[in-house]
Amino acid sequence: MRQLLVILVLFSVLSCQNNDTEFLTFGTYRGELILNDTKNLPFIFNVKDANTLEIYNAEEVIAVDEIEYKNDSVYIKLPVFEGLLIAKIKDQTLNGRFVVEEKGRQQAFTASKNESRFDNNAKAETNITGEWETVFSPNTEADKYVAKGVFKQKDNIVTGTFLTETGDYRYLEGIVNGNQLQLSTFDGAHAFLFTGTVTDSTINGQFYSGNHWKEPFKAKRNDNYQLASANNLTYLKEGYDTLAFSFPDTDGKQVSLKDDRFKNKVVVVQIMGTWCPNCLDESKFYTQYYNANKDKDIQFVALAFEYAKTEAKAFSFINRLKDRLDINYPILLAQTGSTSKTAANDKLPMLNHVLSYPTSIFIDKTGKVRKIHTGFNGPATGGKYTEFKTEFNAFMDMLLNE
Repeated sequence: MRQLLVILVLFSVLSCQNNDTEFLTFGTYRGELILNDTKNLPFIFNVKDANTLEIYNAEEVIAVDEIEYKNDSVYIKLPVFEGLLIAKIKDQTLNGRFVVEEKGRQQAFTASKNESRFDNNAKAETNITGEWETVFSPNTEADKYVAKGVFKQKDNIVTGTFLTETGDYRYLEGIVNGNQLQLSTFDGAHAFLFTGTVTDSTINGQFYSGNHWKEPFKAKRNDNYQLASANNLTYLKEGYDTLAFSFPDTDGKQVSLKDDRFKNKVVVVQIMGTWCPNCLDESKFYTQYYNANKDKDIQFVALAFEYAKTEAKAFSFINRLKDRLDINYPILLAQTGSTSKTAANDKLPMLNHVLSYPTSIFIDKTGKVRKIHTGFNGPATGGKYTEFKTEFNAFMDMLLNE
């Protein structure tokens, strides 16, 4: 009788918990990450059903299917990356936080039904469609770097990105209200907000990366502006003509370029991290290319530099990426506990520097390095992405035909 009473009590408690649980309801929401007392970073997501949703950044659609409900909260795990949205649901409103556990970062998060990314308050005074010569942190020599803004505007709505010499800021979407520009993107790894005052020829603004980084930027209209070539930034030091490394794969086996699988093959070595959105874009492209050409004398191998504190955690991130993208080439664990490029360079001392994640090293059938490409211009860059694919295919064909 006592056992039956205990069971009935437990059933009653669980029933109350289940009855108190609210679920995500169908529709479009505006999520906001709270950056500070005056700035919020908005993004749009559409709930398809209680267990699936899609996040939108301009043309980008991120499908999310890892959603759990525990007690009175929903746990939304972003695909590939570590980011996690945790929120309580009440009357179709979410209140909680965005957490990146291994980095020890979190910030407040809210969401409610709304189809607009930014509020449309005023007619745009100018159209920023075109290309913009840009400098970030222009007054701080140590942090200063150049970029190229590429934007399209229709009425108030703006899409585009900033290209840098080491990659791009992916899909940005926003609005021009009067003379005020607002752009944002959120993908589970990066949370970016750009604000600025615009004229026909200038943009003066601020760039926020989550709630942990802020820097100014200045841009001027310049449709002829070009960044430095991505093929000349990283190179082998004098006295070297090849690459050498030995790192473990996901089965714990040490993998080296001296292994039989790489002999007499064209090899692409990808320096990357599972936390890196530009690396994700590149990995998608390389996976498609490799799957379409794996019957040829081609091998890919990725070297992952991870901020995860343990090898077990790092390998869990690597396996998640491989499973999500169906990557069939090896991803080796090169470093844990840090994404420091200086530390990465210590692992690959034949390079003048590791300037960017990702970086790709092209090796011919004799084992010699023929080209090193820094960064990656992903699909958000439009024409630059098309240009990269054309150049990549032509160069690979040349190496294969040698």
